[in-house]
Amino acid sequence: MADDGEGLLTRAMRVLQCFTDEEPALTAARIGELTGLPSSSLHRLLGQLTTYGMLAKAPAHRYTIGVRLWELGELSPLSLQLRETALPHMLRLYEATGENVHLAVLDAPTPETATALYVGRITGSGSIPTLSRMGGRQPLHTTGVGKALLATRDELWLDRFFSQPLERETTHSITSEAALRGELDRARQRGFATTHEEMTLGNVSVAAPLGALEGLPPAAVGVVVHLDRADERRLGPLVVQAARDIRTALLSR
Repeated sequence: MADDGEGLLTRAMRVLQCFTDEEPALTAARIGELTGLPSSSLHRLLGQLTTYGMLAKAPAHRYTIGVRLWELGELSPLSLQLRETALPHMLRLYEATGENVHLAVLDAPTPETATALYVGRITGSGSIPTLSRMGGRQPLHTTGVGKALLATRDELWLDRFFSQPLERETTHSITSEAALRGELDRARQRGFATTHEEMTLGNVSVAAPLGALEGLPPAAVGVVVHLDRADERRLGPLVVQAARDIRTALLSR
């Protein structure tokens, strides 16, 4: 694919978007394969991105995301405002449960492409392993924070969300619109959402939304526990209180 007519920023974004959880370090050849950029243009662009710290050179002639790009990302309100304010309350929730604590926001260029973007995480040696990571994305319909976020959306938004098929992550994933809408109704009534082995077998999650906050996307906080330790009657109120505390702290900034 030729890059004629494309702006520098567009080409740079095509390169940066090649890096994923599965491929965090890439050779120039692999980047060329993924972007289709001509070799001469690509090598010139890689040099520029490296010079400005957007990319860094790694062993075996590979490239990784650079420190300057990370540094700029930390200036986002999701870091400076949301995560930093939420951390003490997330830590308190972790101390009360000993389980993974997640903070996620709704990343939704459109309802059809919306995901849960994880912006905060606290875990410990006794916490069950999870697939989530800081800066990672997970489906809305199979995660506790995702369901909590979905429960805040109006009917028009949900109609567009449900226009796309719900993918199955495990044998317990809910892929029926009617069944998931029922889950969202229960979440609104209780104040918290749950999943049962819908993203990872053996894991249960409990999450609550923070409510609308000016200047920030919809956010939710939740815990992920092993099925054997999943006492929703205890965890639900703890998570709801954490969400309220984070919201109060953000409103008082």
